[in-house]
Amino acid sequence: MNYGKPNTHRGPDKRGKDSDPLGANSEIGRKLRQYYDDLITEDIPDRFSDLLNQLEQKSSAKTAGNKD
Repeated sequence: MNYGKPNTHRGPDKRGKDSDPLGANSEIGRKLRQYYDDLITEDIPDRFSDLLNQLEQKSSAKTAGNKD
C-alpha cells in the first residue's frame, strides 16, 4: 500500500485535455456531422414546397374561419 503523495502522472491510457472526447467513435461523429451539414444545405424540392404552402393556406383559412 502506498500512503504517500497520489500519483498525478498521466499515462497513455489516461485522457488528457488534448485527446478526442469521442475516442474510437470520432470518425463516425465526423461523418454524421458532415452528412447532417450536407442535408441542411440542400434545397427543398419545389413539389414539397408547394405542398407546404397549400397546407399553410388551408390551416390559415381554418383559423380565420374560427375567429368570431
